[in-house]
Amino acid sequence: MNTLKAKKMIEQFLLEDIGEGDVSSIHIFPMKERSIGRVVAKANGVICGTDLIEVTYKLLHEDIKVTCHVADGEFVTQGQLIAEVEGPVQVLLSGERVMLNLLQRMSGIATLTANAVETLNDNHIKIVDTRKTMPGLRLFDKYAVTCGGGANHRFGLYDAVMLKDNHIAYAGSIKNAVDALRHKLGHMIKIEVETENEAQVREAVEAGADVIMFDNRTPDEIKQFVTLVPETIKTEASGGITLENLANFQNCGVDVISLGCLTHSVKALDISFYL
Repeated sequence: MNTLKAKKMIEQFLLEDIGEGDVSSIHIFPMKERSIGRVVAKANGVICGTDLIEVTYKLLHEDIKVTCHVADGEFVTQGQLIAEVEGPVQVLLSGERVMLNLLQRMSGIATLTANAVETLNDNHIKIVDTRKTMPGLRLFDKYAVTCGGGANHRFGLYDAVMLKDNHIAYAGSIKNAVDALRHKLGHMIKIEVETENEAQVREAVEAGADVIMFDNRTPDEIKQFVTLVPETIKTEASGGITLENLANFQNCGVDVISLGCLTHSVKALDISFYL
């Protein structure tokens, strides 16, 4: 994760929550009052975001000591101590919500991703995310996917091409669209083409796409389409794939399966902070 970028974003999160000051804490606890806060798992799952505990609190006060007892990507059980934070009580309470919000969401994503990898149970297929992330949290969401054993798809519209039906219809054909982009883009940007039938798969291969996506296809259809694609072209399955039917795609032959559910509707892992 880009720590510098994360720090800037968390600074804005703290400003949003604290505003002109934590009116609950500053009038109850003197700044000299110190304590140790304990971050504890209240459910089983994969932890993610531990480094952000210190990032968050250091933005509020220099005299903070954070001790992490687990690392990102590790499985934690209910009641397990994740980290301890020592510092002024005012600061511990003021930063608690932002810290927990990030830790809970990221750990929820990491846990769901780990479940997806285990459910698919196919070492030849990578589970990857999509752009269906929470606006403003993509940096954290995508990092969490990697902590759960998944990998990242493109980060945005700027780092890879995804040719969909609207692009192809306007260009007139898959070949026209790919050719136009090859002349305008640098050699480092890959071109992926979304396909729905055999004819489109064949055209994408002929056009020289870098990646071919099989959109909303059954496992049997995907197995058939994969045979049409040379090994030099990566393949992806996407659309209509959930944790409930993911196991059906085991050994379907693609290189990656992308799942929007990893980030767009994830349940946060239950984590608490105790003084």
